[in-house]
Amino acid sequence: MKSMLKIDMHTHIIPKHLPHFAQKFGYGDFIRLEHREDGQADMIKGEKFFRTIKSNCWDAQERIDEYAEHNTQVQVVCTIPVMFSYWAKPQDCLELSKFLNDDIAQLVHDYPKNYIGLGTVPMQDADLAVQELHRIKEIGLKGIQIGSNINDLNLSEACFHPIYKACEELGLAIMVHPWNMMGFDSMEKYWLPWLVGMPAETSRALCSMIFGGVFEKFPNLRVNFSHAGGSFLPTIGRIEHGFNCRPDLVAIDNDSNPRNYIGKFWVDSITHDPALLDYILKLQGSKRVTLGSDYPFPLGDLEIGAFIEKMGLSDEVVEDIFCNAALEWLNLSKEQFL
Repeated sequence: MKSMLKIDMHTHIIPKHLPHFAQKFGYGDFIRLEHREDGQADMIKGEKFFRTIKSNCWDAQERIDEYAEHNTQVQVVCTIPVMFSYWAKPQDCLELSKFLNDDIAQLVHDYPKNYIGLGTVPMQDADLAVQELHRIKEIGLKGIQIGSNINDLNLSEACFHPIYKACEELGLAIMVHPWNMMGFDSMEKYWLPWLVGMPAETSRALCSMIFGGVFEKFPNLRVNFSHAGGSFLPTIGRIEHGFNCRPDLVAIDNDSNPRNYIGKFWVDSITHDPALLDYILKLQGSKRVTLGSDYPFPLGDLEIGAFIEKMGLSDEVVEDIFCNAALEWLNLSKEQFL
């Protein structure tokens, strides 16, 4: 297989040092970091332990070195979804978002050949979100990462339309990441929120945007759905059948068949299953499937697409997945990374 540019468009990063936002704002389960002697850090959510992370969550050079082992040159970085803080007071969430966005912008400035940045915005307040979108554009980020729902509101809600309109006008891409998983409290055992809830959340986001007519209202919106679109593409037959047999329940805001939208959005390649990725490629086409890993977390594809090279795909298809699809989604040229 020929040598080619590889862009991992789904990775997470966090500043090494975070302000004590809960103390500063006087409330809330904001994340703070407690660094340990072994070089790792504990993420503390409010006063409860959330997870332990390694230095590759913040160390720029360590990440570059690890990626070199997988012949991958470029990482698209965005915050860890637990940092979204959509539950917070909007102005406080804006301050947190600015802190995170500035950190990523500095990283991109320092390593322009290795990093592309996505920001975060206070989705619970469209006016503040749009304000930050304009700043995100100015500081050199190429889009935003948003949650699959916003405080249990589906992404189809009209209150989010100003955000989509601004992204469309500013040329900013959107990555939808599952979070705040439905049924979380009733299925914590066996890690089910991550194994079952996340794929369902991504399908929820996709279905709500399709059925709500978001892609009709904003036809130039460039949206990428994490984890290969979750359970949406594997269950498109059921979704389409529901649209056809109960239009009175499903097609109330948009009478276009959901299957018509396949190939009009992007999904990443995180399937952990060559057969499933082959199926998704047949549906989406290789120009709408981007290389993703969810690095540096263990549920991700931490070999950065190694399985894709063993699937017997043509060089053209592999190159689409490894870089061309992401470049189109982000509206970037290959030359700036060569």
